[in-house]
Amino acid sequence: MINILLFAHLQEAIGKSELNIDLSDYTVGQIKQWMENQYPQLSLQNMMAAVNEEFATDDIIVKDGDTLAFIPPISGG
Repeated sequence: MINILLFAHLQEAIGKSELNIDLSDYTVGQIKQWMENQYPQLSLQNMMAAVNEEFATDDIIVKDGDTLAFIPPISGG
């Protein structure tokens, strides 16, 4: 099982801040695709991701027990 953390509008879109799913040994990119299939209202393709609090690219493999966070862009000024 992996733990997925969602923030801001992602959390609002599915009504949860956290998901526990059995997608161990999938890449970040594959998990993004799975999430978009399960929750069509999400768009994660240009979203930053972090695995265990370290930024991760789409080719990083997520292992059992890992935490994957999707981080929306932050604007300000």
